[in-house]
Amino acid sequence: MKWAYIGAIFVGVYFLLPLYILFLLAFNTPQYTILARYPSFAPISLTLANLASSLQGSSFIDPLVKSLETATLVGIITVILAIPAGYGLSRLPRGVAYPILVLLLVTNMMPAIVIGIPIAVEFIKLHLFETVEGLSLAQTLITLPLATFILQGTFSSIPVDLENQARIDGAGLLRRLFSVLLPLAAPGIAAAFLISWMFSWDEFTYAILLIPFHSTLPVTIYSDVTRGNLLAGVAFSLVFTLPVIALTLALQKYLRGEYLAGGIKG
Repeated sequence: MKWAYIGAIFVGVYFLLPLYILFLLAFNTPQYTILARYPSFAPISLTLANLASSLQGSSFIDPLVKSLETATLVGIITVILAIPAGYGLSRLPRGVAYPILVLLLVTNMMPAIVIGIPIAVEFIKLHLFETVEGLSLAQTLITLPLATFILQGTFSSIPVDLENQARIDGAGLLRRLFSVLLPLAAPGIAAAFLISWMFSWDEFTYAILLIPFHSTLPVTIYSDVTRGNLLAGVAFSLVFTLPVIALTLALQKYLRGEYLAGGIKG
């Protein structure tokens, strides 16, 4: 048990330390961070000047709104498509469903840039280039297989007898779906939405290929940092994490191993 606590502390420090360093860079005065020969590891002289500078130019506001729109749209599209796909696969024999799931997940092994370039060419023809809708559709290609995998397991864990009983009582497919299946599958649906949203929130490759001129926040932060506006980029990067933390806290009760593994208690 002692080693379990030590391991948990080590993992916690491993993930929280970069956030703490980001906090120091964002809110310490530059004399104690990037301009110091030996940067301080303590919050000595906190200031909001870096954050104010990033907000005054408003160069981050539009990309922030665009990132929120894209991530939310990706989550919605993914869930809408993954629910019937996951339900259909859950009702197929296991020997048929699992090869299809594996095939879906294999598509995610291809580099995004290999898929993104031909998609960009087609989106130009369809007038979806430089649009939130086009970027959302492209990112859904990545999130949909994983969400389908999660929801296939979720629907598989719902006892078929419940659905059969509703059918005997006269409920049609839509009635069974909305009155029986979806309420029971809500944790899996929430987990699929959250994972899709978080993927889209910091996705970079499709964003820079499909919406390069007025892009999302990760691309804008990267551009500002590479152009020398380091402190403003770092300050807004910290703000960039706040929606993720808020959404994770709101849906944390669904982020359990059994849901992500595709199982709910039936």
